[in-house]
Amino acid sequence: MYAPYLGASKEFKTKPAQNAVRELRGLGILPDAVVLRTERLPDHDITDKIQLFGGFLPEQVVVVPNARTVYQVPLILEEHGIGKLIMKRLGRLPLPPKMGKWRKLLSAATTEYDQEVHIGIVAKYLNNEDTYFSVVEALQSAAWRHKAALKLHWVDAEIIVDGADSLSRYDGIVVPGGFGPRGVEGKIIAAEYAMSNQLPYLGICLGLQTAVIAAARASGLDDANSTEFNPDTKHNVVYIMESQKGKESTGGSMRLGTYDCVLQPESLAAKLYGATHISERHRHRYEVNQKYLRFIESAGLSVSGKSPDGKLVEMVEARRHPYFVATQAHPEFKSRPDRPHPLFDGLIEAALNRPASVTIEPNE
Repeated sequence: MYAPYLGASKEFKTKPAQNAVRELRGLGILPDAVVLRTERLPDHDITDKIQLFGGFLPEQVVVVPNARTVYQVPLILEEHGIGKLIMKRLGRLPLPPKMGKWRKLLSAATTEYDQEVHIGIVAKYLNNEDTYFSVVEALQSAAWRHKAALKLHWVDAEIIVDGADSLSRYDGIVVPGGFGPRGVEGKIIAAEYAMSNQLPYLGICLGLQTAVIAAARASGLDDANSTEFNPDTKHNVVYIMESQKGKESTGGSMRLGTYDCVLQPESLAAKLYGATHISERHRHRYEVNQKYLRFIESAGLSVSGKSPDGKLVEMVEARRHPYFVATQAHPEFKSRPDRPHPLFDGLIEAALNRPASVTIEPNE
């Protein structure tokens, strides 16, 4: 519950929290504990009123001020004895929590690293960065693993059409998923630039499809496109699955959930995963049209992963490239703060090993 701080009078207001407790009780919900969110650490005890009017014991009310990172919050709660309170409420014997890994994670999240890694995210939903929150967190955990400070740069896919050379300032780029034609040409240009200029690249879902389109165009199919963006294209290198035709407006018909993938044994993807049989989570409807594989491969891309039956392309990568990997899946969903996903880990490693890029000013 929120306890706002009024700067003018320099006081905390607990009335909103008191009202919230009363409303819960009116609904028949009896809280076992109350956590008060504050913007700063109170210089005096502000829990008295909550205890008095809510009927709580002192140990049932905890004040949690803004933390440096969200990963600090569990430790703050544990310091206030929330763990013991929960175990007591469940009728279990409280045991000392094993917080070693979490403390190590917190240390990684709050360390000031000497080296920086600049990653550009070529995206089109820039009015709300939470759209790509999982991607950002996956990049962040990979950067921590390599003891580097992640510097993110948002690249408008609709504007990049006028200047792909600006991508040279980054150590690597990510082209995340999305729907609809807006900004797609910019993502295709970004994929082509990364492929031609040895720029580390990670394509996710739409990022694979735009990479395939870029490769097909580079091999001479100027009209290559996805039927999602141009239904009349002569070369539909990306097309809708036969089973999904006529269902384009129904999101539930997409290929959703976990699907298996078989990787080529000598591929970079197999080395990153340390396995040739993997499973990843999906959320898409359009697939690579395999009748165009020879055009795609002639431009330097290789299909490094397919579905077990070989009917669906799951992963591609560029030959003779430090790091150009794209997947139909959403690997960010399987990344964890203390266990970065192999594809994000590989991108950050390749980006850190890239020759020094153009200096980026702090306000860029």
